[in-house]
Amino acid sequence: MQIRKTYKDVNPELLYDEVRDFILKQGTILDEAKLETYSMASDSSSFISRGMLTFKIPGEPGKAEKECLTVHIVGSAKGETKVMLDINEELFTQEKVSALQEDLDFIFSSYEVKS
Repeated sequence: MQIRKTYKDVNPELLYDEVRDFILKQGTILDEAKLETYSMASDSSSFISRGMLTFKIPGEPGKAEKECLTVHIVGSAKGETKVMLDINEELFTQEKVSALQEDLDFIFSSYEVKS
């Protein structure tokens, strides 16, 4: 399952931190986290950020953890920020997906760009 959202005037670093915390709240383990910031070619005082997070679900004793969710965030605080969540529904249940979407909507729905 894939969830895509676009937000206007949301700092990508804030979105990155909130998404990370919301997903950790669902019982996952943070596997990888990268956040990079680049200056815009047209205006060196403006920046665009790129973040990537991967999460694993704890395995049963003696079994390895498995990747359940990947998040990509790209955007600028002075424009649009896009987020894409790739979810393995076998490991990250629909109940957890719904809770994650409710948290995102509660905080960011007024900034969401509706298609």
